[in-house]
Amino acid sequence: MPYASSGLKIYSLMPSYEVLIRGARIVDGTGNPWRYGDVALSGEVVAALAPPGQISDSAAREVVEAAGKVVCPGFIDIQSHAIAPLMLDGRCLSKISQGVTTEIMGEGWTPAPCGGRVQNPIGFSVYAARLPEWVERAKGWSRFGDWLAAMLKHGVSPNIGSYLAGGTLREYVMGLDLRSPSPEELSAMQRLMAEAMADGAFGVSYALIYPPDAYAETGEIVAVCEVVSRYGGSYITHLRSEGDEIFSALEEAFAIGRRAELPVEIYHLKAAGRRNWPKLPLVIELISQARASGLDVTADMYPYPAAGTGLTSVLPPWAAAEGQLFENLRDPARRQRIKEAVLTPDGTWEALASSDGPENVMPIGFEKPHNRPYSGMRLSEIAKARGQHWLETVFELLLDEGQRISTIYFSMSEENLRLQLPQPWIKISTDAGGYDPAWGQSLGPTHPRAYGTYPRVLGRYVRDEQLLTLEDAVRKMTGAVAERLNLKRRGLLLEGMQADVVIFDPATISDRATFEEPHQLSLGVEEVWVNGVRVLRGGSHTGATPGQVVRPG
Repeated sequence: MPYASSGLKIYSLMPSYEVLIRGARIVDGTGNPWRYGDVALSGEVVAALAPPGQISDSAAREVVEAAGKVVCPGFIDIQSHAIAPLMLDGRCLSKISQGVTTEIMGEGWTPAPCGGRVQNPIGFSVYAARLPEWVERAKGWSRFGDWLAAMLKHGVSPNIGSYLAGGTLREYVMGLDLRSPSPEELSAMQRLMAEAMADGAFGVSYALIYPPDAYAETGEIVAVCEVVSRYGGSYITHLRSEGDEIFSALEEAFAIGRRAELPVEIYHLKAAGRRNWPKLPLVIELISQARASGLDVTADMYPYPAAGTGLTSVLPPWAAAEGQLFENLRDPARRQRIKEAVLTPDGTWEALASSDGPENVMPIGFEKPHNRPYSGMRLSEIAKARGQHWLETVFELLLDEGQRISTIYFSMSEENLRLQLPQPWIKISTDAGGYDPAWGQSLGPTHPRAYGTYPRVLGRYVRDEQLLTLEDAVRKMTGAVAERLNLKRRGLLLEGMQADVVIFDPATISDRATFEEPHQLSLGVEEVWVNGVRVLRGGSHTGATPGQVVRPG
């Protein structure tokens, strides 16, 4: 009988296949031109692809009429922050409704291995306070794989995998000490890295503007990456600078790849800060030159002209050394030293507010009710309302909240986004977790990329502006990501691959989330299967949680 809400007709007949998708344009993730055809799913796999009408309706339990639609592989998010959101809600609604079927995590922190000098395995307090059972559970995750196994037992809609966070690795051994590791400490990090690789990590991730990652020198990272290289993994990095020192930061990433002999992936490529926007063409040229010289380096990006991180990123990383950030802000002498460093940055750290000014900084992640009216205001406006210098406002808000305060930084150029997107070595990522508007509102605003990344690319940049072809955009979301991660059975819509499958309407697909009203699901993605199980039907989540742990190979 017809399925009214999606316009897709479904028939129940005696089976050979579970599902037959008929009449869609097949975009297979390779970058090859689309073609009309039928797709049959059986169990967890794509069982057959055939010219239109070559598979009988009677061969399938369910026939999905998809004329006018696109069928493609599920999208793989190489920079997901779904760790804590999945603990709260395994359905991952805002990502599944974009067509994301695999979440690859690990930037900044991982909740495992837990032990050593790790203080908070669940990370950001906005979630830790809501997940007391997970906080206790995490204390038993002595190995990297323990966390992934626990998530699978909990039940998740998307597939999940991860890099080991270099910050977690360092904190386990050295806490938040601002110093070089001893030989024994470095050896301990290498041992933990080897264990994580054996447990299925894709490699190591360093977010080099945040403590304690920022305390790691190049040689330390190389030593860890040498272990990753022996297991065939990759190095993925938030560059040490995306602004004033972006060229030296790129050279460091290239040097790590060459010295450790492993592939390099650059998180959310950008040139941040208005004065740095003209650098982006040379950044692209340098990456292309490195590739031409034989270095396997690629990058990913999200399609928005604003970044999202903590308000703590206004401050120099050394302010948080030894875990003493809030104590340092309370001490008048140390606070004055921090103030001088922020107002006259020396180029050794990423001064996010100093480059573009407080009018381009929008704190959103307030937990205390008396601060929530500030959410969505620019830092300059908050400071004016409080009658303070903007930096004093930063100090006082951080001390009052006792947490990082999620913040949006309007630091990028739309023109540069358009320059990056067509590059052949660019992939699409969200840099976000998954939300449900029903509970997401209670956490306060978030970056719209959590709801709209993939539909924004397919609607705005493919259909409306024709900046990318449909086939290349899908490749950047699927096959190219699977290739980088060495996922052999995902990312392509071919016979024998895992049945992570998406149907979307190319005429209607679009993002609705905005910086002012972010908790809005995207439009146009109608049907999603993960490992052959329907998780989205007619645009509505089915509640199914068939996600698996994905590992290289």
